Amino acid sequence: MQDFIRRLVDFVTPIAHQLGGPGLAIVAFLDSSFLSLPEVNDILIVLLVIQYPDRWLYYAASTTVGSVAGCYALYLVGRKGGEAFLRRRFHEHKVERGMALFRRFGMLAIIVPSLLPPPTPFKIFVLLAGAAQVSPLRFLTAATIGRGSRYGSEALLAYWYGRDAARIIQENLQSIMTWVAIVTIAVGIAVYVWRRRVRRPGPATG
Repeated sequence: MQDFIRRLVDFVTPIAHQLGGPGLAIVAFLDSSFLSLPEVNDILIVLLVIQYPDRWLYYAASTTVGSVAGCYALYLVGRKGGEAFLRRRFHEHKVERGMALFRRFGMLAIIVPSLLPPPTPFKIFVLLAGAAQVSPLRFLTAATIGRGSRYGSEALLAYWYGRDAARIIQENLQSIMTWVAIVTIAVGIAVYVWRRRVRRPGPATG
């Protein structure tokens, strides 16, 4: 698998370099929709930021936009095909577990998998979001938070550490994204609690 990823990166890198942000967006769209290019986005964004450090935010945004667009295309497939489509494509227990996660955790069931790198499954959660009739706005918000946090973190590390970032991310990608997921969840819970407190009516005055 590593040799395949390396050859794929070697093939795609010159194209992405030539196109810059749009190239990253195209690769991210393909990976998040109907193809699987594991870790190629992560490697490409680091390589481009190392070469053009001042563009780190632009590259992170381009990759995020492409990935979210790809996720949305897959979400529409799940929304149109529904739960019956998923049960034909995946084992029933996976579908049941996924539906249970959506019922219990809502948007976090999209945000957390979207942060984590392979082999963490993500596309099944995108399809499940469509089948569960999650509203498009909620889905796009969750996907943007997750993918934006992931690619933004990688681009920022490449900006801070330069060529050392490639080694750091390659060796610690799972740990880095796990911590990013933990921080994102903590922020999400804090916002949720704060909104609940703000909405809570005050004591009635006579």
